[in-house]
Amino acid sequence: MLGKGASSSISMADGSAEDMALKNNFTVLVVDDDPIIRKVHDMQLKKFGLKPQVVENGKKAVDLCLAGGTFNLILMDKEMPVMDGVEATKELRTMGVNSLIAGVTSRALSSEKKAFLEAGLDFCFEKPLTPEKINVLLKELNKNN
Repeated sequence: MLGKGASSSISMADGSAEDMALKNNFTVLVVDDDPIIRKVHDMQLKKFGLKPQVVENGKKAVDLCLAGGTFNLILMDKEMPVMDGVEATKELRTMGVNSLIAGVTSRALSSEKKAFLEAGLDFCFEKPLTPEKINVLLKELNKNN
């Protein structure tokens, strides 16, 4: 883990996470009802050269994808009004969305994470998103591109 003041750049054999993100021009959707979390995740992702799009509930995420929006990575909150993350993830997978979907939740109980993962997540992290977690996701995206 990085300490306070440490660089968010973690070098890997095939280049830094920032380099990988920029080279592949990954698209990211942040789905969270909390405006502060949306802002924090947006700022963290921008440090990696990403340009995230943000929406405040699962229905808006599903509607975006129905309208033709495509994303390499979707960061999905678990508990939201209108349509929660579990329902939205199931709906996206049913629609054939094959984006990397990472749950980002404040719920630490393993039983709650398990239900969220079973909805179709690829990863599940506790909030907030950190540079280390972003590196894990970028490395996974690079394996698939």
